[in-house]
Amino acid sequence: MEFIEPYKITVLVLGLSGILFWLQLVIVDILGIKAKHTPGFAIAQDHQQLLFRANRTLANSNESVGILLLLVTFAILSNANPTWLNNAAVAYFVGRASHMLFYYFNIKLMRSIAFAVSLIALLLMFIAGLMSYS
Repeated sequence: MEFIEPYKITVLVLGLSGILFWLQLVIVDILGIKAKHTPGFAIAQDHQQLLFRANRTLANSNESVGILLLLVTFAILSNANPTWLNNAAVAYFVGRASHMLFYYFNIKLMRSIAFAVSLIALLLMFIAGLMSYS
């Protein structure tokens, strides 16, 4: 597995992202239990409710994790510049973790900025992989 050595930070980010998303799931479950929410039923769409914001945080993470996996796989298999990919992966993680906290605390502008950071980081992962074909 020598080929993965230059991308160890990216692999670490995958693991950290997994535990971050697991934590989001646990938080949603705990908040749902505390609110006596019936599983399987929709959560009221109210940004003033922490349960809704926590659920949206997890949903947003789930929406981007497939893209993360595809782009990391593409970049690594394309022998992308490890510095570019590792930095983009760290930016993605910081964006997702920040998005989570800002969404929980209902800080809308910062939440949007954090989301943009993670979105741009995903694009940079693609570009890193693509650059290896030039």
